[in-house]
Amino acid sequence: MTSSSASFSDAMAAAGLAPAKPLDMHQDGKIHRYRVVGDKSGSVNGWYSLHDGSPAFGAFGSWKTSESHTWHEATTRPQTAAERAEFQRQMHATRQAREAEQQAVYSAARDKAAKLWARAHPAKSDHPYPKRKQINPIGIRQLRDMLLVPVRDSDGTLHSIQFIGQDGTKRFLTGGRTRACYFSMGQITDTLLLAEGLATGCTLFMATRHAVAVTFSCGNLQPVAKALRAKFPDLKFVICADNDVATTGNPGVTAAREAARAVGGWLAVPSFTQEVAPCPAQ
Repeated sequence: MTSSSASFSDAMAAAGLAPAKPLDMHQDGKIHRYRVVGDKSGSVNGWYSLHDGSPAFGAFGSWKTSESHTWHEATTRPQTAAERAEFQRQMHATRQAREAEQQAVYSAARDKAAKLWARAHPAKSDHPYPKRKQINPIGIRQLRDMLLVPVRDSDGTLHSIQFIGQDGTKRFLTGGRTRACYFSMGQITDTLLLAEGLATGCTLFMATRHAVAVTFSCGNLQPVAKALRAKFPDLKFVICADNDVATTGNPGVTAAREAARAVGGWLAVPSFTQEVAPCPAQ
């Protein structure tokens, strides 16, 4: 392994995307896929592109998490104008190749999601997860012992599936798009509630009968809110936060407040000691 390959591998490890086994790094500027430490056997969610130059540079990321990082070899010699131009050209080519590969990954995931969804049947209320959470499994399906939650965009296209096991373990279909995608329940009238998780969303729907969009994570609250605001410009949005009081910075409330402000919505924060009414985010 060259010194540049070793430094590149160190950067991958520092970002939490180390290869599951040592790679024979190809410095050809092409997209190469690999298995990331911690991913299931046989998966190739990681990708990298390494260029042999002066200095060497590259990029890497994960189709599973949608993250990407760039890297360049440390050097004390300033680049020439020609080298800078070549660097920009090759990085542009890498971005194009990565985007093309990303679309191919998304397409394969959509096809797999559609097949799994077609094979599944309406979820049973006696499944351990909804039974434990005391919710009705509205609009989701079941395949053997696994619950299937559809992950759709604002046009209704099925991009991925969230799987929920009997013990509550959750995972997404590998390679599927989740950003700005959500699971919806109920008919939209004048108010739309947005929440992070399925159990919270079902509870809100059962209590209010307002339409609900489940975003699956606090980081996806704002992308989903913006996508739905573009579709429903006059609707009242209420962002229902997860009150992560035990977590530093309370990311659930922080993300919900930012999402509410981004779309001119309202913020609702639960209190488990007393009942509180929703309050404006501004």
